[in-house]
Formats: sequence, C-alpha cells, structure tokens
Amino acid sequence: MTHNSQFGFGITQNKVNLLKLMTFAMPFSFGVWMALFNNFAIQQAGLNGAHIGVLQSWREVPGFLAFGVVFLLVIIAEQRLAILSLLMLGAGTALTGWLPNFNGLLVTTMLMSVGFHYYETVKQSLALQWFSKQEAPVQLGKLISIGAASSLLAYCWVWLALYIFHLPIAWVYTVGGGVTVVIALVALLLFPHYQSTVTQTKKLVLRKRYSLYYALVFMGGGRRQIFVVFAALMMVERFGFGAHEVALMFLGNGLLSMWLAPKIGSLVARWGEKRALTLEYTGLILVFLAYSIVEWAPLAVGLYMLDHVLFAMAIAQKTYFQKIADPADMASTAGVSFTINHIAAVLLPALMGLLWLVSPTWVFVLGAGMAAVSLVLARWIPIHPHEGQEWSNPFRKNANM
Repeated sequence: MTHNSQFGFGITQNKVNLLKLMTFAMPFSFGVWMALFNNFAIQQAGLNGAHIGVLQSWREVPGFLAFGVVFLLVIIAEQRLAILSLLMLGAGTALTGWLPNFNGLLVTTMLMSVGFHYYETVKQSLALQWFSKQEAPVQLGKLISIGAASSLLAYCWVWLALYIFHLPIAWVYTVGGGVTVVIALVALLLFPHYQSTVTQTKKLVLRKRYSLYYALVFMGGGRRQIFVVFAALMMVERFGFGAHEVALMFLGNGLLSMWLAPKIGSLVARWGEKRALTLEYTGLILVFLAYSIVEWAPLAVGLYMLDHVLFAMAIAQKTYFQKIADPADMASTAGVSFTINHIAAVLLPALMGLLWLVSPTWVFVLGAGMAAVSLVLARWIPIHPHEGQEWSNPFRKNANM
C-alpha cells in the first residue's frame, strides 16, 4: 500500500481523513446558520412565520436541482466539486448577517444552500464509493459523530459570542462561515486527488429496481423539513427561546448525537436496514404526535433531541441503496435522490408556514402521517437486500421481521 508521508497513513486511510475533514467543515457554518436563523429573521429582519416558510422553501431549491451534479461531473471531479461547494457554503454563511432583510436573505440563503446541497450530494457518493458494504454503516455513523462534534463547537461559538462576548450577529455569522472556508482551502491544498475505482455514470439514471429507495427518500424529504423548520420555530414562538437558549439546545443535541451516532451505525450493521428504519419511523410517529400537544418547554427540548437521534438512523437508507445498487450509479443516483428528496421539501415549508399561522398542531400531525407512510414503505425492505432482491412483500406468509 502506498503511503503519504505527510499524514502517515495509506491512501485508503487518507481518503477517510479527507472525508472526516470535509465532514467537520460543513456542519460548523451550517450549525451557526441554523442556530441563529429564526431569531435573526424574526428579531432583526422583522419577518414572520410565512416569510420564514418561503425562505426555507427557497433554501431547498438547490436540493431539488441536485441532479445537476451529474452534469458538473463531466467537467470537474467529485472530490474537487465537494471542496468548491464547501467554499460556497462558507461564503454564504459569512455574508448572511450583513444583509438583514428579506431580499438579502434570499441572496445569502441561495449561495449557502447551493454549497450545502451540492456538497452533501457529492459526499454521499464519495462515502458509498470509498467505504465497503461491510464497514459503511459504522463508518457513516462515525462521520455523523464528527459532524455532531463540529455542530457542537458551532453552537458553543454562538452561545459564547452572543451571551459572553456580546458580539453582533453579523460577526458571529462571519466567523462561522470563515471557519468552513479555511478548512475547505486546507482540503484543497493539502490532499491529493484520489481516482475513483469505478467510473461513475455521467448521465441521469432512474432505475425501476431503485423505486423503493426513491419512495423512502421522497417521504423523508418532506418529513425532515417539518422537523428542521418548525420544531425549532416552535421553541422561539411558543416557548420564547432566545438565540443563546436555542444554541444551548443545539449544544445538548450535538453532545447526544456525537455519543450515539457511532452506536447507531453499529446497530444498523447488526440489525439490518429493515429493522432500523422500522424503529426510526415508529419513534418519529410518536414524537410528531407529542409535538402537536406539548406545552412544557423542557419536554419540547427532550422531544427535539429524540427527534434528531432518530433521524440519524437514516444511515440505513444509504446502506440499503449501497447494497442494491450498481457501483457505477453512486454519483448519478446521489444527485437524483437529493432531487427526489427535495420535491416535497421545496413546496412543504411554504405551505406549512401558512398552516402554521392557522394551527401549529396540524403541522406536526401531518408530520406524523408522513412518518406512518415511511413506516409502511420500510416494511418492504428485505432482511438481506442485494442486487436482484431490492424489495420483499411484507404481507407474504412467513415474511421476515
């Protein structure tokens, strides 16, 4: 095995190091953006729930267009595209606080979001190519843990900057984005380019045998938006959380995820995708129903943390696809799946933002309904999925649990 003297690891290990570095870079700026966004939009930009719903839908447009990654790969390698996307994410975050109005947030949100979604698309493709099927669940869990640690530091930064140092929000955003820009430059300058072992398809691929995966991804996109947008918004509007209190909540969330994510990866490897996703969706139904009636702030915070932990089980979606897919389809399907994921995500926040003005309870009831549909879909996953056995009939006699 060839060794790189700078890092002292083999090439395969250096690929893992690069993934870890990029995985750390993304959540720092995105964590700062998320921790501040609701308070910044309401208190400084003077926006309401409907405005925020529109902005969140706008934020998801690049995810809907993630299939464009396939065409970009004709002219730029995946590794380089991932790093350039991180640079855009960092720049968009750094500029956010300097444009405190609806039009300004439209511009910075789009810049940040293009970087975020294109990075996430390429990262998924690279991870599924660089990790074996056996190690993927555990390694993906470790990457989630690294991301949680980065988010943890981001929330610490937000809390210290606002509560201890009393810095203007604009500067908190600038530092948050700047950290990601610096790390992306390190990844660009210090790591060599790694050739893919399997040439990736440079065109859009939609295969009938991936249809169950597409359905799971579609439902997950809408369901997750209700959590990301409205669970956090509830803390600000219903319970009056300030920016530093939201940051503390995210801080606790990050600690829990950093500890549990590797264990969840091991659980997926041991249980299999069908059982792991069944547990996730059953738990989410209960959490969303609890959101709809919660009146006690500490319980709402606990539900938020449980919600986030359950979403970490989405590792199983990725490993299910890895097991059934042609290795050459990883990049193309990553782009297609992100687009499918964001069909509902683009429309739902704006529509739910209007419903939120009428009845926040019904927003979470609809979330529970979407989780129930996901649960039904998960029961079609085989116990041992592989190419040629992409789904199984859960109503068949003696069907596996």
